[in-house]
Amino acid sequence: MSGPKIEHVRKVRMLYKTILRLHRGFPNAAMKELGDGYAKDEFRRHKEADPTQTRIFMDEWTTYAINLSKQLGIKGPKTAKPVGSKMSELHVDSLSEEQIVQLYELYQETIKKPSEAN
Repeated sequence: MSGPKIEHVRKVRMLYKTILRLHRGFPNAAMKELGDGYAKDEFRRHKEADPTQTRIFMDEWTTYAINLSKQLGIKGPKTAKPVGSKMSELHVDSLSEEQIVQLYELYQETIKKPSEAN
């Protein structure tokens, strides 16, 4: 492995671990499990992505981590804003069909009652 490749792998791993640590601050275990599973799947799916996709992927997940850290706050979610944010119509329109299906599946998971989970 060359130097830049090692550095890239280190950055990806650090971002992934940061996201998992942030998920520990979610108000309940079901949200943590859903977030961890989604992040794991997405990072695995983009493991062999081309450089352009990788840059977009890293930018989006970095933005997610920054926004989530602001929403959870230093003392946890009880003292910060509600977790999540609205997507603009323009952003939704830019999603691929696969991403829209994924977004809908995530939405369905978030509205399940605890008895329906798993």
